[in-house]
Amino acid sequence: MGAIRHVPHPFPCQGSKRQLASQIVECIPRRTNRLIEPFAGSGAVTIATAYLKRANRFWLNDLHEPLVQLWKAIIQQPERLADLYERLWMRQRGRERDFYDKVRGRFNRTQHPQFFLYLLARCVKAVVRYNAQGQFNNSPDNRRLGTRPDSMRLNILQTAGLLRGRTRVSCRDFKSVLSEATPDDVVYMDPPYQGVCNTRDHRYCGAVSFHGFSTALRSLNDRGVPKVFVEEPDLFAMI
Repeated sequence: MGAIRHVPHPFPCQGSKRQLASQIVECIPRRTNRLIEPFAGSGAVTIATAYLKRANRFWLNDLHEPLVQLWKAIIQQPERLADLYERLWMRQRGRERDFYDKVRGRFNRTQHPQFFLYLLARCVKAVVRYNAQGQFNNSPDNRRLGTRPDSMRLNILQTAGLLRGRTRVSCRDFKSVLSEATPDDVVYMDPPYQGVCNTRDHRYCGAVSFHGFSTALRSLNDRGVPKVFVEEPDLFAMI
């Protein structure tokens, strides 16, 4: 089965499983009580699961605070976020590179979700990357202007419609999230590449050790919690 058409996709993010989501969702039992994503990222699997009505409730978690705040804005204040994005997108015209740098600076000072959304829409390969000082430092892709406001608004509003009122959003360590999982839940885990955690330019704010991950898996197995995995290189293969 290929990618599902018409599923909203509110923001790009390197490593997103959007193209694989339909295949992954096939592994999730129908009428699942709750789907938990401890490493939410773009939330592609959660969105597809909601779209296909495979689960009743959802839990999006990520250790990256700006990403969590963006998710909260998408679900809780979609119209306002779409308005703010449109304002930024329109103001960039004719001075795209200079404007991108200014937005990047404002995001590094404030962490506001509309700035983060704009950067994700315009940065090279949608890569979230920070320097040693914790500042977002990826450059713009000068070949494109980012998602048009009308498309962005539609994606945001549709995503909010799927998730509002039945989605928990948190910024916690994945082990803390997994400790609350029950046999009625399905846990989907797409942990970060090991090579993007402990480098000069971080793409994830915390490393995930093999020992910690395997211990968490053992705990899930002992408690009878269903799991769905996607293949990862390095330490994490399909389990």
